[in-house]
Amino acid sequence: MIKGHEMKKNRQIILTEGPILKSLVALAVPIMASSFLNTVYSITDMAWIGMLGSKAVAGVGVGGMYIWLSQGLSSLARMGGQVNVAQAFGRGKKEEAADYAKAALQLVLVFGVLFASVSVVFAEGLVSFFHLGDAAAVRYAQSYLRITCGLVIFSYLTVVLTGIYTAQGDSKTPLLANVIGLVLNMVLDPVLILGIGPFPKMEVNGAAAATVLAQFMVMLVMMLKAGAGSREHNVLAGIRILKLSERRYYRGVFRIGTPTAIQGTVYCMISMVLARMAAFFGPGAVAVQRVGGQVEALSWNTADGFAAAINAFTAQNYGAGQMERVRKGYRISFWTTAVWGGLITLVFLCSPRLISQIFFYEADVIRESVGYLIIIGIGEAFMCVELMTVGALSGLGRTKLCSIISIIFTGSRIPLALILSSTSLGLKGIWWALTLSSIAKGVIFTAAFRRVSVHRINQIS
Repeated sequence: MIKGHEMKKNRQIILTEGPILKSLVALAVPIMASSFLNTVYSITDMAWIGMLGSKAVAGVGVGGMYIWLSQGLSSLARMGGQVNVAQAFGRGKKEEAADYAKAALQLVLVFGVLFASVSVVFAEGLVSFFHLGDAAAVRYAQSYLRITCGLVIFSYLTVVLTGIYTAQGDSKTPLLANVIGLVLNMVLDPVLILGIGPFPKMEVNGAAAATVLAQFMVMLVMMLKAGAGSREHNVLAGIRILKLSERRYYRGVFRIGTPTAIQGTVYCMISMVLARMAAFFGPGAVAVQRVGGQVEALSWNTADGFAAAINAFTAQNYGAGQMERVRKGYRISFWTTAVWGGLITLVFLCSPRLISQIFFYEADVIRESVGYLIIIGIGEAFMCVELMTVGALSGLGRTKLCSIISIIFTGSRIPLALILSSTSLGLKGIWWALTLSSIAKGVIFTAAFRRVSVHRINQIS
């Protein structure tokens, strides 16, 4: 067992013993703070880009869709690595955990190079899918896509490293890295977008460059921290990244991570179809969806951060055969995320115009943004519970079940949006499709966890 002073020095939290609430909060708070910082990243970009007009926001929104699509590949390596590392950690097999970590990092390097190559070569065709109908918006989208996706490898490595740190109970190192990245991003955004001092005015390209440089810094901090430790306290220490692992480790990462990757990719593709539907209402509608999604990240990223904590907690305790502790941890997480989602709902319902005026200056776009925030706000608590529960189920190894439920109910958004948008609701019909499906998924995932947890308890006993 790691002694108390060693635990503090190496930032790890023991998840398989001690008070559940204390362990969860200690792990979750830094992750939630990191997620909040990621939200600030995005909101900072949108606030500065908003000064360039709704066409620039729409272009960045389309380019950002492909960044989101790329996360399907990184999530395969992250979830496959995180769950296997955490379960091996819970069983006390740290060398096995290190091999899973190495396999995940090697896979994400390959994925990053492949996705970057496709993005740079086929940028024009990828952007044309959305039929933006405005030359300036198309130009912005293509340049933003080539820079951010062309250098996506930094983001990929950051995602997987964060998952591996979290799996072994260290959420403070990723938080430290994200704080440094946020400060850099906030300094570079106005300097590169507006051209302050000796720097030229780069507009959308400046926003892309600031984002990529911040991601590089976050990755670098986590890599340096890994190199400073020992294998006893950090499975990343001493990894020889160029040496191939045994095939079973790659298979293990693919087995757990593939359903998550499919789920994330299909989810993004569905959102892209919905964005294309919104584009028929004009570039302002695309801009509203993009900015609204970034603001919604106040709940989305926070819930996703808590999901990462419950994922590591569940995986370690399941590996240690402590299912009752898993169920207690889930109940605590359920109420935490539900209350947070409820608070976001109140903010969206009470201050939609104030929020919209931060990003938009055209009256018609502000009006559409207000409608978006009110409708989307209704389902925030359900969405938070959904994301947290996906983390818990994945920690039990049930990523395939999560993928099936998510694809079915997220897929229902397209026909529902077609039906509702053809009525007097118009564009608001698309937003209602998002909210109604989020409510349904929150309920279904909660019921699924209760059933799976009972089955796992019966297996162990």
